[in-house]
Amino acid sequence: MRSDLPSLELIRGFEAAARQLSFTLAAKELFVTQSAVSRQVKALEDQLGVPLFERRHRAIRLTPAGQALYRAAGDALRLLNDAAANLRETGRAKSVTVSCSVGFASLWLVPRLMGFRDAHPDVDIRIDANNRILDLERERIELAVRYCSPQLAPEGAKRLLGEEVFPVCAPPLLTRPGRPLAAPEDLRHHVLLHYGADDSQFPSGSWTLWLEAMQIRNLKPAGSLRFSHYDQVIQAAVDGQGVALGISPLVRRHVQAGRLVAPFEQRFASPRGYYLVTSRQAAPRPEVGDFVAWLLHEATQDVESN
Repeated sequence: MRSDLPSLELIRGFEAAARQLSFTLAAKELFVTQSAVSRQVKALEDQLGVPLFERRHRAIRLTPAGQALYRAAGDALRLLNDAAANLRETGRAKSVTVSCSVGFASLWLVPRLMGFRDAHPDVDIRIDANNRILDLERERIELAVRYCSPQLAPEGAKRLLGEEVFPVCAPPLLTRPGRPLAAPEDLRHHVLLHYGADDSQFPSGSWTLWLEAMQIRNLKPAGSLRFSHYDQVIQAAVDGQGVALGISPLVRRHVQAGRLVAPFEQRFASPRGYYLVTSRQAAPRPEVGDFVAWLLHEATQDVESN
């Protein structure tokens, strides 16, 4: 190690100030005072023997020397950060965090996890079920299952499952006296179960779009129930509270088990699907590769069982 190499503390202070072009904003980022950042930059300039910033009234600007050092400092800090993150991961127990929607987690992923746990008991699986799109690198999340159209799928994403949309209900609803359910028009005798405050929140599960696709207009159901999560919609359908729009991969297990039935043959093919995204930093880890392979295998088996 060269004795004249500037300290990491000085480099961090300079890099933050150069990126923000502000000693004040750099200080807030580093949780120090503005004068501390100013002293760090001055000490670094003294050590190197060149000015790194042009000080102007209420503004700073990088000199040519400052620009060159900023590029080198940014690359060096990124390498150190990645190396530290990899070392931390190496020291931890094997774990894979999966981000996905609440509905996908409860209706498709969680019921299948025992198979992976049996094959890989040393891997700790963590399900981050929410309906927000997270930055995998920033949040340190290994995998995400994104529900979107092919055009919006992230670069490098692998398609897991497509979807078809069709009404589903509990078997007893098919035989209720005075409430037939033999044709789509008969939905007027039943309560319709909705996901979200309005149909625009979940286009594939929109009763409005499904009825339009069936060329049925101005249908007035016996009632409506709305839920904030899709798994709640399906549970209400299983309990016989009304008719829901089933999303093929999410309701298939309920249909195969006889808890739900599809009263009509008509199905609506959605352009959307479920895509698997892998964090760049996590991709080389064997346990992540094992979980990706398992997910793809389960998705293939699910489609073939239809």
